[in-house]
Amino acid sequence: MDDRQQTLWNFMWEQKDKLLSQTLQHLGLTFTALILAIAIGLPLGMFIARKRKWASGILGFAGVLQTIPSIALLGFMIPLLGIGAKPAIVALLVYALLPIIRNTFTGLNGVNADVVEAANALGMSKKQVLLKVELPLAMPVILAGIRTAAVINVGVATLASFIAAGGLGEFIFGGISLNNSNMILAGAIPAALLAILIDFSLSGLQQLNFLKLKRLGFAAVLVIICLIGYECWPAAGGQHKLTAGFTPEFMGRQDGNLGLKSVYGLKIPTRVISDAVMYKAAYEKDLDVISGYSTDGRLKAFDLVVLKDDKGIFPPYDAVPIIRQAALDKFPQLEEVLNLLAGKIDDSTMISLNYRTDYMKQSPERVAKDFLLSVGLYKSPRRGNGTVIRIGSKIFGEQYILAQIYRMLIEGNTDYQVATKSGLGGTKICFDALVNDQIDFYPEYTGTGLLVLLNPDQSVLKSVGQDKKKVYDYVKKTFQQQYKIKWLNPIGFNNSYALMMREKQSKALGVNTITELKNYLETN
Repeated sequence: MDDRQQTLWNFMWEQKDKLLSQTLQHLGLTFTALILAIAIGLPLGMFIARKRKWASGILGFAGVLQTIPSIALLGFMIPLLGIGAKPAIVALLVYALLPIIRNTFTGLNGVNADVVEAANALGMSKKQVLLKVELPLAMPVILAGIRTAAVINVGVATLASFIAAGGLGEFIFGGISLNNSNMILAGAIPAALLAILIDFSLSGLQQLNFLKLKRLGFAAVLVIICLIGYECWPAAGGQHKLTAGFTPEFMGRQDGNLGLKSVYGLKIPTRVISDAVMYKAAYEKDLDVISGYSTDGRLKAFDLVVLKDDKGIFPPYDAVPIIRQAALDKFPQLEEVLNLLAGKIDDSTMISLNYRTDYMKQSPERVAKDFLLSVGLYKSPRRGNGTVIRIGSKIFGEQYILAQIYRMLIEGNTDYQVATKSGLGGTKICFDALVNDQIDFYPEYTGTGLLVLLNPDQSVLKSVGQDKKKVYDYVKKTFQQQYKIKWLNPIGFNNSYALMMREKQSKALGVNTITELKNYLETN
């Protein structure tokens, strides 16, 4: 236990600069949204306290907004505000409104009517009654709503990393993707401590009088303005020729950003972003270089071009179904059926299939059925009553398509029933589900199996090199020995990591390889 703690603290110490930067970003996002929510929610709460016929409508609308899933709300903001801090702040603002409006309304309605009547009898105006009597008396209840909103914002702000807004979510989601517990904890522990610290600090404010609260409020606004200026819009300090957008997983991999730095010496201003939005961000010129996948249909959809990996840091990523040996023993027909797909999908075919789901918005089920029909493998489902096979998949289009292809193959060739557990997130979630008997198999990639799940020493990496057969043979043998998991026959395509640019920009700059990108950045 001590060794694991030491490893965590060593990791956090090594990443202290990045951890501090992300913490400041997290605070900037949280408090900017909170201040804006107070500026909107407090007056709205006062309004419905006076005009009660509006109360149910406004509170109901704020409640509906809070029921929208946070990642979906962030997605809705992108077409309007692009990527970065602005859409994240607006989304956090929406989540903070309900508790502030509701508690302001409740607090003002809870003020003793006799006290208000006495203030009126003294000749106070409505404004004076509100500011000098009602608000001071309602302030503990109002602050309780602000505390709730602040804690909600700290948690939701971890998702801001999906849209390149920074924050502690970069560590958390990078760790999930990389199967790195230390990275997850390096983001999760500070986020939890921030929530506790903010809640404790705001609880202390409830003990202060109204005049002191106003003074502290002005000071807090000044601090938050500094956080915004320093962290939320870092580009204000200087403009760069090119900006990259990399996924959390790519940032922490040797066959990713780490390799780009150590092998190529590539230094480019980078924003961490979800692969769900980075392609469109490149197309709309919010980003210039992105980390993508070589068989992604969005390459074609958004007119992007792959920069040649002229120093070979990206290993082979042959797609292969991996399955627990216990599942093979339980379902004796399964291996033969799954291997029907072996060698049937090459790179260009996978790009075309992905294009249909990513850009043409066709369902994975339709794309899968059309493909099986085209290669003569589709059979009507038998509607068997046998035991259930559980198929898993990661959370991107290609995996959804493969999961549906395998489902149709199994249902058409066996009496087994099938349950698909799609969208399981990154590598760690899928593999943990497989190891812990939550799913029976899912499509994986040889490069991911080698570098993320096995993480061998440098001598092994040198011995297998870029040879796809050696990589496949090594992961197949090692997974069987360590996990009793079998790698079946490769599907046929290689979905490797790649750096991408807009095709027009690549031609205009004369950048066709990663080395040329590095040279361009050094001379401009």
